[in-house]
Amino acid sequence: MNFQDLKIETQKLVENKTASRDETLLAICQLLNRNIAHYNWVGFYFANHDTQTLHLGPYVGAETDHTVIPFGKGICGQVAVSNANFVVPDVAAQDNYIACSITVKSEIVVPLFANGKNIGQIDIDSHVIDAFTEEDERFLEFVNSEVAKLY
Repeated sequence: MNFQDLKIETQKLVENKTASRDETLLAICQLLNRNIAHYNWVGFYFANHDTQTLHLGPYVGAETDHTVIPFGKGICGQVAVSNANFVVPDVAAQDNYIACSITVKSEIVVPLFANGKNIGQIDIDSHVIDAFTEEDERFLEFVNSEVAKLY
């Protein structure tokens, strides 16, 4: 399935009013993981601005111990502070990387904005070095714009 088809499927999932928000988020994770070969771990983290921490939401892929991440720590924590996409072509070359698994070679994190506020992010790990392109970034920005409609 190409990105255009995945956009349509993402919209359908968001428009499904019978599913809970977490069910919809999990379905989006499953859709991306199933249909994009280099999306090996797909999940959402959500910000708690009072405690300056990110909390793991729905995801698919290997289990992770990183259920709470302080702002500024790791790639996800840096995105919580910068409000900007972060593409890591080679996690081994990244100083402030929180290792999840030796199989992870690259990562992309795209912030999720609702009503102008960074409420979280989509985080994707790949088992392939330099897996993510600008096309992935634009696609994930679209996904997050759809997810924002749930908030």
